[in-house]
Amino acid sequence: MSHSANQFSLLSQRRFAPFFWTQFLGAGNDNLFKFAFTVLVTYHLQLAWLPPSLAGLAIGALFILPFVLFSATAGQLADKYDKARVMQLVKSLEVGIMALAAWGFMQSHVPALLACVFLMGLHSTLFGPVKYAYLPQHLGEHELTGGNGMVEMGTFVAILLGNLAGGLLIALPQVGPQAVAMSAFGLAVLGRLTAQAIPASPSTDPALRINWNPVTETWANLKLAHRQIAVFRSLLGISWMWFFGAVFLANFPAFAKEVLHGDEHVASVLLMTFSIGIGIGSLLCEKLSRRHVDIGLVPLGAIGMSVFAIDLYFASRSLPPAESLSVSAFLAEARHWRVLADLALLALFAGIYSVPMYALIQLRAKPSHRARIIAANNILNALFMIASSLLAGALLSAGCSIPELFLVLGIANAVVAGYIFFIVPEYLLRFFAFVLTHWVYRFKVRGDEHIPTRGAALLVCNHVSYVDAVLLMAASPRPIRFIMDHRIFATPVLGWFFRLVKAIPVAPRSEDPAAYAAAFAAARQVLMDGELLLIFPEGGLTRDGALKPFKPGVMKILADLPPEQRSSLQVIPCALHNLWGSFFSHASGKGAMTEPFRRGVFNEVGLSVGEPLPADAVSPELLQARVAAELERGMD
Repeated sequence: MSHSANQFSLLSQRRFAPFFWTQFLGAGNDNLFKFAFTVLVTYHLQLAWLPPSLAGLAIGALFILPFVLFSATAGQLADKYDKARVMQLVKSLEVGIMALAAWGFMQSHVPALLACVFLMGLHSTLFGPVKYAYLPQHLGEHELTGGNGMVEMGTFVAILLGNLAGGLLIALPQVGPQAVAMSAFGLAVLGRLTAQAIPASPSTDPALRINWNPVTETWANLKLAHRQIAVFRSLLGISWMWFFGAVFLANFPAFAKEVLHGDEHVASVLLMTFSIGIGIGSLLCEKLSRRHVDIGLVPLGAIGMSVFAIDLYFASRSLPPAESLSVSAFLAEARHWRVLADLALLALFAGIYSVPMYALIQLRAKPSHRARIIAANNILNALFMIASSLLAGALLSAGCSIPELFLVLGIANAVVAGYIFFIVPEYLLRFFAFVLTHWVYRFKVRGDEHIPTRGAALLVCNHVSYVDAVLLMAASPRPIRFIMDHRIFATPVLGWFFRLVKAIPVAPRSEDPAAYAAAFAAARQVLMDGELLLIFPEGGLTRDGALKPFKPGVMKILADLPPEQRSSLQVIPCALHNLWGSFFSHASGKGAMTEPFRRGVFNEVGLSVGEPLPADAVSPELLQARVAAELERGMD
């Protein structure tokens, strides 16, 4: 699989571009159709059985209903059949739906248009799982974050453009419904044409027997996801983001009118600001993560979401009364720019929050069940969005103002995020690694493609400082278990971190034979479970900056593995460089962590990862030579 230079270069490649434009056109058409229909029944048609006050609610509910009813089936279809073929069939369905919708617009036939809302919800239900399951089949680990960022950016830009186009077209005098009809049908046809160019994406589970019961299938998929706790919590985290975002999107019109005293065009400015913010945040993820799947960005995103949701309350709670402001009059008031900045930054951090979790699900979910797990996520998203509407409605009915609603949401986000990060410490650990490698050091990594994204591997590395394990964790797309000296494991403050990452403390056999045996048994189990294990074969931190002889502990781990496990195991030499002399090393002669400003901040440090070696061919001497070679390579 070739790797793109950056996320934007994916748009020039067939494995991504047709897929991107297909989903972009579909998202845009969804929103053009729904918004135009909402405006039609709100402003142009007088229907006793569908009053304007209920039109938006009815259309939204009809669109979400298929996600609850059919997501489980959609996930199974995406796993069982070629994903390109599924997308092509779904886009053919869209052409038929939009043909019916075109007739409904031109005849002002509301029941037909309501049926099309439900069918377009079905279209999106079928497309969702295959969309996210397609990416990891065609993108490498280094491209997943960027690819997901492009998809999220494209989706929100398409939503924005679709809403704007739907509102403008339906407002055209005399020809508005016809213009919407032709545009929606034309976009559907164009989407079907781009789908035809999507490359083949073979089935991941062709023998799958479809379970048509959505309740039992959804429950089965959630149980499957729950086996990988980071995946399951990511499902909940993404659903919470939709809960959070749905409250803002649903209340933009009322917020613009009642709080900001603007006209309907000001509500469009809020939607545009939110969409652009989400898009920028989604695109930033690739740069911030250094093209890895880095869930350390999730706490950063959650912090930003809460900070700017809370500040939005303070920025908007005391705005003076005014006549209905036009966009120009609204933008002429300086205090309104704080509101827009809060909204843009809130959305930006929501993009940073969500993209890594989508990428983590794609990377770590079992490939044969990936689409079904994503389908279960879509059901959770729909349920969380329904719950957000009910809760927001209850709070507003109880006398809560819209700024107060945003304040409650910002505080609730901090509580929910804190709970998730407490029960899944990997998020906070990755955040700690993110801070260390972005704001304390300038961390450069070479050869990280040698760290496998799946399967067991044993990493061996020189030991220079107390943060070596953190730096290696930052370079890996997967969690790493560490075997380390029991004295370092017991270090104040850092010992808390080592316990969180489930490091394995090892004591010398002469000091504690039982602990020694237990440590090596635990290390072997890590490899037998298909995880990554790291060992520092020098047996302790260097006291002079030089590479010390490797001890035979690594050979003991390998010797006691079952032969079939050992024959397939990769041993990967790694070398950290330029850490000697840092605050966390022993360079001063006074001990580590005794002179905080010895080297300042933003020093460049690095990791060089060598080519894997077969476990049956290694020895302590060979591994030491390979690590030494990587040290020299890293210094070049």
